[in-house]
Amino acid sequence: MNPTTSQYTAPARIEYLKVRNFRALREVEFKELTPLTVLLGPNGSGKSTVFDVFAFLSECFESGLRRAWDQRGRAKELRTRGNIDPVVIELKYREQPGTRLITYHLAIDEDRNRPVVMEEWLQWRRGQHGRPFRFLDYREGQGRAVGGEQPDDELDMNNQGTIQWDPRNEVPLQSPDLLAVNALGQLADHPRVAALRDFITGWHVSYLSADSARGQPEAGPQERLSKSGDNLANVIQHLAEQHPDQLNHIFEVLRQRVPRIERVLSEVMPDGRLLLQIKDAPFNNPVLARFASDGTLKILAYLVLLYDPEPPPFIGIEEPENFLHPRLLPELAEECRAACEGTQLLATTHSPFFLNALRPKEVRVLWRDAEGYTQTRRVADIPGIPEFVEEGAYLGHLWMEGYFNLGDPLDRHGEPTPPLEGRG
Repeated sequence: MNPTTSQYTAPARIEYLKVRNFRALREVEFKELTPLTVLLGPNGSGKSTVFDVFAFLSECFESGLRRAWDQRGRAKELRTRGNIDPVVIELKYREQPGTRLITYHLAIDEDRNRPVVMEEWLQWRRGQHGRPFRFLDYREGQGRAVGGEQPDDELDMNNQGTIQWDPRNEVPLQSPDLLAVNALGQLADHPRVAALRDFITGWHVSYLSADSARGQPEAGPQERLSKSGDNLANVIQHLAEQHPDQLNHIFEVLRQRVPRIERVLSEVMPDGRLLLQIKDAPFNNPVLARFASDGTLKILAYLVLLYDPEPPPFIGIEEPENFLHPRLLPELAEECRAACEGTQLLATTHSPFFLNALRPKEVRVLWRDAEGYTQTRRVADIPGIPEFVEEGAYLGHLWMEGYFNLGDPLDRHGEPTPPLEGRG
C-alpha cells in the first residue's frame, strides 16, 4: 500500500455519471461508481469514448470549451449520429464523505460552428429530505449563482416559502461558450463552485507513452506527471529534492517488478536538459532512458503516478496492460486500488490478468446494441458472477470462459447472450 495514504484528506468522489449524445453514448448511466472503476468490452464498444468524456470535461476547464469542442470535430463528429439534441454530461459527487450529494449538469449545443452552453447548473438538496436547490443556474451565458459555504442559507424566503433572489446573484458571462463554474469558481464568494472547479482542473486523464518518457525535457522539477509522461524526468527530479523517501519506495517497488534495476537517475546536462538514466545490475554504467524497454518506462511512469505524495483527485488510465508482462498486472491492479485512498481512478482494459485482481462491483462491461449505441452493465449485477467470486473464482477467468454472457467480440458483437446452460 502507498505509505503516504495516511496523510491524505478524503478526496471528492464521483458517484454517478450520465452522458447523452456523446458519439456512441446516446444515453448511458453509471450508477454507484466505486473509487476504482474499470471498463471492459470489445474494441469499439465505447470504453475510450467514456474515457474521453472525462478528458473532454477536463480540457473544457483547462483550455476552454471552444478548443475542446473544436479538437473533437465539433458537433458533426462529437454528437451522436442522427441526433440533433445537445450533448449532456451530468455528474453527482460528494466533496467529502458524508457531505451532501451535489449534481453538476452541463448541456452543450452548437450555433454557427461555435459551442453554446445551453444549460449549466449545480444543485443539492435542502436538508436530508428537502427539495433540490440550484445554487448555480445558467443558460447561454445568462444566469445566477448564490455564494457562501452553504448557499441555501444565503437566501430569504417569503411568506409562501418561495425563494427571494437578490439581483446581485445575477452575473452574466461575456460569451455563451464560457462555463459558469470555470468563471465563478475563481471567486472567493463561491466556495462550492470553486471546489468543483478545483476538482475538475486537477484531474489527470492519462495517455502515458513510453516514447514520450524517453525525451530529454528542460531541467526543472515538476510536481505532477503530464498526461503523456513526457516530463517523467522532471517529476523524478522533484521527488528526489522534496520527497526522497517516497522516491526510494518507488524504486523499491520498481526493483520488485524489474529485478535487475538498481535505481533511476535524473541528471542535468550542460545544455540545461534533463537526462533520465536507468542503472542495471551488475553493470557500472547506467542505460539512457531512450534505450530502456517500453515496459520498464511504463511501470516507472505508473508508479510515479500512483505513488504521488499529493495525488490528483481523479486519474484515468487507458489499457494499463500494454507493454507489461501479464504476471505484473494483478499487482498493478492492487496498487491502483490502494492509490484510491487518495484519489478516484478509472481504467479501461482487455486483460483477464488485470481483471483477476478486481471485484465485481468495480467492473463495468460495455457493448454496442443492434442500433450501434453503447450499453453498460455492472459485473456485480450479472446473475451468478458474485456467487462465483465468493467461492474463489477470478473475474478474468470467468470472463474468458464466457460466464459474463456479454462483451464477447466473437459472439453477437458483444451483445448479451442467453444464459449458459450446464455450467457448474
